[in-house]
Amino acid sequence: MKITIREHKPGENIRPFIQAGHEVFRGDPHWIAPLNFELRDRLHPKKNPFFLRADVTFFTAWRGSQLVGRCSAQIDREHLRVWKDDTGFFGFFDTIDDEEVATALIDAASNWLRRRGMKRMRGPLSLYVNEEAGILIEGFDAPPVVMMAHSRRWQARLAESAGLKKEKDLIAWKYTAGEFPARVLRAWEQVKAMPEVRLRSVDTSRMDDEIRNVMEIYNDAWQGKWGVVPALPEEVEKVAKDLKLIIDEDLAFMAEIDGRAVGMCIMLPNLNEAIADLNGKLLPLGFAKLIWRMKVKHPISTRLMMLGIRSELRHVKKYGGLSAAMYVEVAKRGIAKGYKWGELSWTREDDGPINVGIKAMGATPYKKYRVYEKAIV
Repeated sequence: MKITIREHKPGENIRPFIQAGHEVFRGDPHWIAPLNFELRDRLHPKKNPFFLRADVTFFTAWRGSQLVGRCSAQIDREHLRVWKDDTGFFGFFDTIDDEEVATALIDAASNWLRRRGMKRMRGPLSLYVNEEAGILIEGFDAPPVVMMAHSRRWQARLAESAGLKKEKDLIAWKYTAGEFPARVLRAWEQVKAMPEVRLRSVDTSRMDDEIRNVMEIYNDAWQGKWGVVPALPEEVEKVAKDLKLIIDEDLAFMAEIDGRAVGMCIMLPNLNEAIADLNGKLLPLGFAKLIWRMKVKHPISTRLMMLGIRSELRHVKKYGGLSAAMYVEVAKRGIAKGYKWGELSWTREDDGPINVGIKAMGATPYKKYRVYEKAIV
């Protein structure tokens, strides 16, 4: 039966787009349905400030009356301003195991981008690089942690059958509670002994100011890195609002030198662990379960989402151990609170010094995601 592609514009009825995820992942024991209200807000132009800088549309694929896949297409104007590469993006690329379905969706997204002047398409980014990125190609036997993607085993094969080529692989690392290497423990002790250095918890009573500091350091530390675009002020405000709901202030801290924030570490309790059995719904009892699981019981897993220092310190010998000290500090804090393991995600496959440092901390790569690209001229 012929494949039909339907377009769903932001702000209109996108229920089929959300439902497509449930259809594609039905029977996958490791998929965790995102909370429906959160996903609706992310995809709504009045709820997500990403739409201030982007043009977005959504596609679903149907075989007769059967919903068989989905894909978004988006043009990030801030990305174009920074990178000047005529690249548009696709995301939420989830389909049944069918080449015809996958190709129809990729063609719909690429045609939409081409008509708007784009010369290449990259993804999946759902909706951009700071959200779910890539198709899972290794690590299918573990569920995704908070704000990380999951894929069916066939998705990468179908992407390639639709003409997409590898652009870059992203690595997720796993830490388990255990002994710290002597070298990094020594760096932690040395940094903690410096009178001008302070590692302090994020102050949730002034979260907006704290997140502005975090994003300022992020924008500086990651400037020029693959795919990175500075966050808009409105996006920073939304991050602050969202993190208030799930952050554990003991796992999020700033590194200060003489009272100035020069580094940050954001490790989040794994929300996905708390919502795994809710099937995306908070009613009638899901909300109470979620609050109890996050604030009383708390998950046993975490995601180290951001850790960085200002670029001006990278070659200052005295503070050469600051990053390692921050890794140890957040790990010790997590262990003290009963967390058992954490994911650090993600790093790029070609982040040589960073990946070597992570291995030295005792982490192991346990998942890999692939970002694809194709010319659409």
